[in-house]
Amino acid sequence: MRRFHFVRCLSLLILLGSVAPSAQSAGDYVIGPQDVLSIAVFDQADLGGKYAVELDGSFTFPLIGRIQAGGMTIRNFELELKKALADGFFKNPQVTVSIEQYRSQRVFVTGEVRNPGSYALTGDMTLIEALAKAGSTTQSAADEVVVVRGGRGSGQPAVDSSKDTIRVNLNDLQSGVAGARNIDLRDGDTIYVGRAELVYVFGQVKNPGSYPIKSGTTILQALSLAGGVTPNGALNRVKVIRLVDGDKKDVKVKLTDVVDAGDTITVPERFF
Repeated sequence: MRRFHFVRCLSLLILLGSVAPSAQSAGDYVIGPQDVLSIAVFDQADLGGKYAVELDGSFTFPLIGRIQAGGMTIRNFELELKKALADGFFKNPQVTVSIEQYRSQRVFVTGEVRNPGSYALTGDMTLIEALAKAGSTTQSAADEVVVVRGGRGSGQPAVDSSKDTIRVNLNDLQSGVAGARNIDLRDGDTIYVGRAELVYVFGQVKNPGSYPIKSGTTILQALSLAGGVTPNGALNRVKVIRLVDGDKKDVKVKLTDVVDAGDTITVPERFF
């Protein structure tokens, strides 16, 4: 299990490093209260510096006084600041604005991740990046990740709504499968990583117990999660108890058959 989780974490980091740039550029980030802006004016070093946006979305800038930034994209605010400086102060001023500290917008990562909580939303944060910030998924994580849209400007955990819910296959995302949805996140989005279904493995295996499974897990793979069969185990007589229509039934299986959630797999002892 540890090796499996290591491989999964490694694939997440590799994908994070190789993912294509988001469609949303940093210039499209919407400035909000408590964000800290880094502003530079070419050939006017005294005007440059770091400026914290106040709760009303404005802040004081030299020569101009109060200027509104909240609710504007970085690109549009650059143009607005340039226009204000050109109005009686400088001829064709060159202004650059970037975010020094992201504080106004948040996403929320919950469920089977190592460090659940809220995280600052950067201008182009994607789903895979948010999961990485939360320390990656745990060994018990399910295949599917659910993103519940919070709506731009909410800054609060999203309320469940089927029309605002996006479901992403985590295995496809980590494997780089074509069409996997490494979506751009929005302010207030809640990312939920569910717990995987369990199977129970007993009898002649090295580590009996319950184990989380992924879709498509076979009987043989489930046995390997339990450390494999002991020398005394009879692989040809593996038993499976499965819940069928509310009743527990013995099911004849092959080692290559796919397990169902809640299956109890028992490896009996060899006769000789």
